[in-house]
Amino acid sequence: MSDLFASGGNAGEQGPLADRMRPQTLDDVIGQDHIVGPGRLLRRAIQADRLSSLIFYGPPGTGKTSLARVIANTTRSTFESLNAVLTGIKDIREVIDRSDERRRLYGKRTILFVDEVHRWNKAQQDALLPWVENGTVILIGATTENPFFEVNRALVSRSRIFQLKPIKLEDLRKVAERTLTDRERGYGKWKVVFEEGALEHLVEVSGGDARSLLNALELSIETSVQDGKAVLQWPPPPGAEIKVSFEAAEESIQRRAVLYDRDGDYHFDTISAFIKSVRGSDPDAALYWLAKMVRAGEDPSFIFRRMIILAMEDVGLADPNAIREVMACAEAFDRIGFPEGNFALSMACLYLATAPKSNTTLAFFDALAEVDKEDAEVPNHLRDASRDAEGFGHGEGYIYPHAYRDHWAAQQYLPTALKGKTFYAPSTVGYEGHIRDEVQKKREVQAAVILGDMSENAANAAEGEILTWSAASKGREGWFKRLESGRSSLLLSDRDAILGASEISRHHRILIAQANDGLLLWESLRRAPEGLCAALVDTEAAKEALLRFAAALDEAEQPLIKVQTPGNMPGNLPDPKEAEENFSTSQFDHIFAREPWRRVAPGPGAFSAFALQAKKLLAPKGTIVLLQSPPLLGERISRILSEETIAQGSAKKTAPVPASLVKKLKKAEESFFNTLGDDAARWNWDAALLEKSFTEAGFKTSVTLIEQKEERLLTAKDLQAWFDPARSSWGSSIFQALGEKDFYTLRDALQERVKEGPIAWQWKSVLMSASAARE
Repeated sequence: MSDLFASGGNAGEQGPLADRMRPQTLDDVIGQDHIVGPGRLLRRAIQADRLSSLIFYGPPGTGKTSLARVIANTTRSTFESLNAVLTGIKDIREVIDRSDERRRLYGKRTILFVDEVHRWNKAQQDALLPWVENGTVILIGATTENPFFEVNRALVSRSRIFQLKPIKLEDLRKVAERTLTDRERGYGKWKVVFEEGALEHLVEVSGGDARSLLNALELSIETSVQDGKAVLQWPPPPGAEIKVSFEAAEESIQRRAVLYDRDGDYHFDTISAFIKSVRGSDPDAALYWLAKMVRAGEDPSFIFRRMIILAMEDVGLADPNAIREVMACAEAFDRIGFPEGNFALSMACLYLATAPKSNTTLAFFDALAEVDKEDAEVPNHLRDASRDAEGFGHGEGYIYPHAYRDHWAAQQYLPTALKGKTFYAPSTVGYEGHIRDEVQKKREVQAAVILGDMSENAANAAEGEILTWSAASKGREGWFKRLESGRSSLLLSDRDAILGASEISRHHRILIAQANDGLLLWESLRRAPEGLCAALVDTEAAKEALLRFAAALDEAEQPLIKVQTPGNMPGNLPDPKEAEENFSTSQFDHIFAREPWRRVAPGPGAFSAFALQAKKLLAPKGTIVLLQSPPLLGERISRILSEETIAQGSAKKTAPVPASLVKKLKKAEESFFNTLGDDAARWNWDAALLEKSFTEAGFKTSVTLIEQKEERLLTAKDLQAWFDPARSSWGSSIFQALGEKDFYTLRDALQERVKEGPIAWQWKSVLMSASAARE
């Protein structure tokens, strides 16, 4: 048994005050009522001398060793004590040998108290384990570290853990009062008087540590024995008055070590408090915890490492300068060191604490989780063209962003299986708030192109669309063709023209027909955040893709999407009852549509059906805005060959097409689009016919023709489809009008032109705004 326990508290006036005042019985214990209060399990076990292995876990000065002393004074078992800092396996074996002998010869139990048990390494803890398991010793361990991390799991599993907490101020005050009144172990023999506030200061500053309080009391009292100004030797005569000044109290406690262990719980708890204070934008708390770490001797490189992580994780793109500022402070500290280096620590801490916050960099881990679920292949156009371009077509169709205006062009960068998936949701704070709109705009245009392509691929495009939306424009080639430089600005221009034709209020209800590409949907959500945005799509795949893209929005902000197949209702719009069931309203303030008849044949019947159905859905003063591109106003091959071929005298090899042949083609094309026979209504309608259909349905209309233009890459499949007399209505008509020789001469000329680069594809769109006419 160690001297600590052999003394039994009989050191009288010779030992340190903290040791003399240790409790001898359970009734002497102050604080920790949650484990040793009346009726508690530990109290009952000590009183009944029926202890099993225990581990006391808590901060310094909370009574772990004192409870062990109480047990030593109470138990009928032999009590052995080891300090893990000073002992090793040899000492363990000696204790075990004595314990085993007592057990075998006398049937007597041994309680082994191990102070600082976490200081033993794994081998030392393992050496004790078998004897705890077979009952040779009952272990009582004391540790300031979390035993679930620092103590052998097997020992922990065989022990009951009791966590001791910092002693409350009122209990510390009781410790002080007992010390001042105890005549045997404390200072009850003398009349100790504290200056106002001095004792309170010692209690408050001790931080829940009874040992710290007792040490401060001892120092302040025993150095305050004076005769006038002369300091007298301790102890003074019994009954002497001892006056303790506030200054003496301050000096006695100011050198107390900070409750901080760089290798243990206090280290992690303090850095956690620092991180959370910075994250919470509290500069005062952040400075306090920083000061505590510095005062305890924490490695500055560790503190800067945490602040560097904070700059990226919690400030992020809300202030991209944060990482540069922290790195600069870290470099400055490396150059100047302490004490001036405190300025660098403080500056970095204050910059982070006062910076705007964003944790959007965590989006990386969402992407990582997606990779773990499915390792998707790299799309062909993103693959390395330097190795396998010729054999496998790797890199074919890749659009080089720097070749276009604003150094950006929409194209698919995610794997096909993740089309429309979003990981990064820009915050509205700081710098990130400024880039949010630009990120969203590009994302929306990109989604419109990708989702629009999905819609086109799912449809069996009508044959006559060859000169507006090419029948050959499916799959990869057609998709790339529609991703040229002008495509992004064209989509945004269409969107702004449609939405700009109506006065949208924040509370309006908006219905978007043929919303597969989502182009009108996202901007409508922004403009009517307090209203309703409903979208009609024609496939489940389109709905799923839009919902995936909308996942970045809060649930309450997401649009309502309904699958409405082309033939489901007249005009591809729901009736009021169906609208009520799906969107909780049967009336809308605006109905918008961009190219609503791209999937069905347009014409007077389709226009009238749409107008009549829309009229049932429109609220009073509601508006309809449509944008549609009539084939009659579409591009002509004759114009391309006339204006887009290489002029004579050019260094290029392409020869100009004879003007007479181009003129002949132009006449044939006009004849095709104006007198197509039974299908004429599908292709020769114009703005006047569209407007008439809505006027007859009771709308007041306004029509504008919009000049459209985009650079488009024509492909061999396009030309093959167009110049096929057997399958193409256009090809058949032109073949009959020109004859075989001229027909294929034009085809060959166009093929040569296509090799030279994109075509400036031109057409006109009809923008019509309609509102219910006044009765």
